[in-house]
Amino acid sequence: MRWVTSLKWLAITVVAIVLAFAAFITWFDWNYARPWINREVTAATGRPFEIRGDLSLHWLAPEAQAPGLGRWLPRPRLIANDIVLGNVAWSQTPNMISLGRLTFSLEWLPLLDKRVVLPEVTLSAPKVLIEQRADGQNNWTFTKGNGEPSPWKLRIGRLILEDGVVRANLVPQQLDLTANIATIDGQAPYGIGVALRGTFRKVAITGKGRGGDVLSLEDSGEPYPLDASVRIGRTLIAAKGTFTNPATLSALDMHLHLAGPTMADLYPITGVLLPETPSYETNGHLLHTAGVWRYERFQGKVGQSDLSGTLVFRQREPRNILQGAVVSNQLRLVDLGPVVGGQNPSGGGDLTGKPKPPPSDKVLPVDPFKTDRWRAIDADVQFTGRKIIKDKSLPIDNLVTHIVLDDGVLSLKPLEFGVAGGRITSNLVLNGQAEPMKVDSQVSLRHLKMKQLLPEVDLMKTSVGEVNGDAALTATGNSIAALAGSSNGEIKALIDRGSMSKLLLEYLGLNVGNIVLTKLFGDKQIEMRCAAADFAVKDGLMDARTFVIDTDDTSIGVTGQIDLKREHFDLTIRPEPKHFGLLSLRSPLYVRGTFKHPDVGVSVPTLVARAGGAIALGVLAPYTALVPLLELGPGKDSPCGELLANLQHPPSRNPANVKSPPGANGGKAGAKGAPRGGKAGQGGTTTAPAFGPAREAP
Repeated sequence: MRWVTSLKWLAITVVAIVLAFAAFITWFDWNYARPWINREVTAATGRPFEIRGDLSLHWLAPEAQAPGLGRWLPRPRLIANDIVLGNVAWSQTPNMISLGRLTFSLEWLPLLDKRVVLPEVTLSAPKVLIEQRADGQNNWTFTKGNGEPSPWKLRIGRLILEDGVVRANLVPQQLDLTANIATIDGQAPYGIGVALRGTFRKVAITGKGRGGDVLSLEDSGEPYPLDASVRIGRTLIAAKGTFTNPATLSALDMHLHLAGPTMADLYPITGVLLPETPSYETNGHLLHTAGVWRYERFQGKVGQSDLSGTLVFRQREPRNILQGAVVSNQLRLVDLGPVVGGQNPSGGGDLTGKPKPPPSDKVLPVDPFKTDRWRAIDADVQFTGRKIIKDKSLPIDNLVTHIVLDDGVLSLKPLEFGVAGGRITSNLVLNGQAEPMKVDSQVSLRHLKMKQLLPEVDLMKTSVGEVNGDAALTATGNSIAALAGSSNGEIKALIDRGSMSKLLLEYLGLNVGNIVLTKLFGDKQIEMRCAAADFAVKDGLMDARTFVIDTDDTSIGVTGQIDLKREHFDLTIRPEPKHFGLLSLRSPLYVRGTFKHPDVGVSVPTLVARAGGAIALGVLAPYTALVPLLELGPGKDSPCGELLANLQHPPSRNPANVKSPPGANGGKAGAKGAPRGGKAGQGGTTTAPAFGPAREAP
């Protein structure tokens, strides 16, 4: 049949043409094609391209797994040496890519659809530079000469790297990172090994790790395995797990280990505002999807304190937010010191660990609060501390606080904890929006047992005293000294039964109180029936509206002021004996000088003999301000209840149990000008500021 013969000859002709073409491209010197290839690639990418070395081609047998006609067609394998691809015009580095050798195989048919499909590519000694300018322009977006995106698409089946170097210089992210990359075998699911060095936000980076095959990153839905350990500055980050879509790190699921000298170092790395802390270490489960990062069920230590819980970081406008709940079974206050303005024992934060010392004549801390970072992020975190340790003895437990940071305003509502068998509850608001910072605080002390406050002091073990108090203060300033010097409000306190001695005051570091007590009573222990204090505070000036200490033998009235801004005392202390004796002849004491250098002395004796009781206790007129503390504290039947009840009556000319000395006029002269106040024999409290600044307990 003639058509069969024609078909046979047609087939022979086609095969002959194919064989001739194959023979031609096999024996053709492809170096003659380099100029044409250079021109075409340059036109396709919009970048200068050049093959500087030898170019050769070999044939590979068809692959049975290839789709369609590809399983019948042989594939060419091209080897090119010394290749460079130019960079964008604005870059200071002329080449984006350089290769010692490129070996790849090519599929024919996809070329018809402007797709370059390379089943296998081997890069020997590749050097790649990835750049992005501050305005967002980058060098990995290829365009043709007319500025339009290239219509050609590239797909690589398997990529083999030999001694690769990739540098990423991303100005918006402040990242300049160099990675040495090589393909590794026999460590599935990992396909490449990486060593890192560089800087991130001006902090040094070093690290190493393993990742899946580079090309698997192209599949945004396929989990990519990663096992890496990186040190950024002083922070160690180790992660092992998977993620998808490297551009967004969606579906990230990793075990994360963090360690460093202070959590504050994480701020330039993550943008999450964390306080300065002692050295820390945490392990937990890190998840990320749709702009939400979760650090779940983490456990770790800060200093010698343990922490556990879950934190959630949400990306949102206008500010990101950190939410969660953290629990500590044992929390040392020294580990929280830097959070509340103390020194960081690790030397973190400003990389020196040295707090700014106060002026030579001052004692209040002048270290500034770092409110400039408070508006970088919002926060809503619940914190629970089941056992709190200060040194070895301070009995604090069950600390609970709700920390909210909203547009630079930090609030702790409430901040409460158990101490010495009682409870301290406070509400604090620190407005970092204002300059200087504004603070609003309310604090209450309820049923604090004195013997539990100082369990290591033997003379306190038999004390049945109880402390109750309230304070409401506002202030402005960027340091503790500035806040104290601008404070306004009230401070009230009651101590129902208790003990004082020179030894105790030395233990507490109350140097002024130590001097006063020694001048009044010598070196013996004094049993208090009650102490009551009511201070009005305005512009850092504490005015003693009510301040008395009542013992079995003596009532002590205190008048005057404490200037927190100048750190200066101006107090007069008047002892009033309940029994006639030598003590009744004592003159008032004065307390002058500064917190650092107090001056305690004896005032010039007055001629008023028995009016002293009225003078000393006449400062007690606003006694009603302390009644709520009495009702919530020791009760009306306590010694403090008796004291406040007696304050409702004018002072007696002849106090109970006191006999007028011979020649006295019965006290009329003194009573005439005496203001209304408490009955002789009453007392009030003393607070740390009244006795002088507290030094750190040894």
